[in-house]
Amino acid sequence: MANFVLVHGAWHGAWCWAGVVEALGAAGHRAVAPDLPGHGDDPRPVESVTLDDYAERVRAVCEEHAEPVVLVGHSMGGVVITRVAELVPDRVAALVYLAAFLPAPGHSVLDVAARDQGSRIPASLQPVGDGATTIIPEDRAAAIFYADCDPAVAAEAARRLGPTPMQPLVAPVEYSAERFGRVRRVYIQCNRDEAISPAIQQEIHEATPFERVVRLDSSHSPFLSMPRTLAQTLDSVLK
Repeated sequence: MANFVLVHGAWHGAWCWAGVVEALGAAGHRAVAPDLPGHGDDPRPVESVTLDDYAERVRAVCEEHAEPVVLVGHSMGGVVITRVAELVPDRVAALVYLAAFLPAPGHSVLDVAARDQGSRIPASLQPVGDGATTIIPEDRAAAIFYADCDPAVAAEAARRLGPTPMQPLVAPVEYSAERFGRVRRVYIQCNRDEAISPAIQQEIHEATPFERVVRLDSSHSPFLSMPRTLAQTLDSVLK
């Protein structure tokens, strides 16, 4: 049995992991999916949230478990789990990057995203208010995130998307070989992804050593299009 902590990406919330939490539980694991500050049901004003706030929320969840946890980070959640592993490496049994960002030390999510010629996000991203937050319009989200989902599932997910602060996307991520580097790492690449292109995902996992790379025939959101397959993949890659 493993303890999984599932970390959502930008614009999403803990709600997106419900099917995976259920499937991991059926397989005998424990799984929790927290809302990052300002997302989902969390009441904090999203425009005030930083990358450190994200990491502190996940670190606190890790500390609630008696045993080290498996951190799964989706998309922008990759930089969150990276930061947590640097802060408390002894509390993390493994890191799983699901179509997730892992910039080089000192670089940001935006640095990587700016090179992604295959992403549909830049053409759809809209600033909110003074630009401290961004949103993906509901009518564009299905094609970007949920292309292989049931249309009703995709429509409901698109409706639930909320704003994401810019600070975590532009903040440089710092990590070291001595702390982050000693934690096991697995990358799950999504081969039909139009949010983070497969080419950029491959660049990410070729730049940093991973114990294993698994490829899914999915869009950016296998937690909605194939939750049981994703849970089986998480189970298998850690054995």
